[in-house]
Amino acid sequence: MKPEISVIMPIYNMEAYLPRCLDSLLSQSFGDLEIIAVNDGSTDGSLPILEQYAGRDDRIVLINRSNGGVSSARNEGIRHAAGRYIAFVDPDDWADREMLMAMRQTAEDEDADIVMCTYVREFGTHAKEKIFRLPDVKVYRGEEVQEHITRRLFGPLREELAQPDYLDAWGPVWGKLYRADLIHRAAASFIDLEIIGTNEDSLFNIQVCHYASSFVFLNRPFYHYWKSNTSSITSRYNPLLESKFSKLYGYMNSFIAEHELPAEYTQALRNRVCINILGLGLNIISEDYKASPFAKIKDIHLLVSKWEVVSAFAGFELRYCTKAWRIFFLLGKWRVATGIYLMLKVINQLRIKNTRGVDNGTRSNSSGRHHDESGRTGDYAHELLPSDGPRQNSV
Repeated sequence: MKPEISVIMPIYNMEAYLPRCLDSLLSQSFGDLEIIAVNDGSTDGSLPILEQYAGRDDRIVLINRSNGGVSSARNEGIRHAAGRYIAFVDPDDWADREMLMAMRQTAEDEDADIVMCTYVREFGTHAKEKIFRLPDVKVYRGEEVQEHITRRLFGPLREELAQPDYLDAWGPVWGKLYRADLIHRAAASFIDLEIIGTNEDSLFNIQVCHYASSFVFLNRPFYHYWKSNTSSITSRYNPLLESKFSKLYGYMNSFIAEHELPAEYTQALRNRVCINILGLGLNIISEDYKASPFAKIKDIHLLVSKWEVVSAFAGFELRYCTKAWRIFFLLGKWRVATGIYLMLKVINQLRIKNTRGVDNGTRSNSSGRHHDESGRTGDYAHELLPSDGPRQNSV
């Protein structure tokens, strides 16, 4: 008999967190589920833990394979999923006991293709709920799904520019429940992070939401997103990040062209390009990039002088930004690299203060990622800042 829900979990070297995640799934109040645990070539004790749990509970479907990356592992999980609904969980995160019950019931009651709940960011020393200023339940149907969800996945427009920290708040695949036939109808799959570097889940959601006719937002923080890590947030540098972001934009542009989407999708993507100079800039100033301040300022100047950035800023509506962000993006528009560098240094210090020195979401080993796969490097950096930027310091 087929399960109602398939939960897909890619795993790479997650021995420290796996029991917490598995226990939260196996104790769900909705029990008609299978857990597709894709061990993606772990070299730590993840596999024995999975074998032990699978021996105790036959709802765990264990797939053991050579390392291929988180996108490939999720795609493998989709191929094995038998449920009417599909959910994704990262192995270092966990879910409240009522999560699947509430989301599945909402999907049935509202005849929804996708149900999304909210989440709590767990920093180890403290936790912060991600606040969405929306009703307890918000139902989008037909064109509303495209206007409010799919387009938003490309980037913000108008008043949304006032909250750059929400750029990818709608993008994760965790915290969502999908009708399995929607994913198959959309022929959706995850793009390899070796190519795009980040945002593989936003790209997946773009594919799926384009074909969705209903989307329900459930304003309840059922999902716990583990962001703690022992490594310093100031110590990482990814020299390929900028080129991978360009490839990510290329995928998004191709999707817009192939599906003949309205002009506002292109403008939303251009706004994403502008906002991402924050994440890319933080990457440049990171401590393990052993370059002089002068060299880093030069790199920032090259970044904001790229054609795709200059053209994006031409249509960027600064009037919607709050004061602090308006100054930052104005410096980007005017290509004032020294000013950007100095603001980034301040932002980085505030970022460290706000997170008390724990990880900012790059989670290099989380989500089943291989050591060279970034999580949300760069584009999630601003998630740690309030919508009015450095002026306020709360996360």
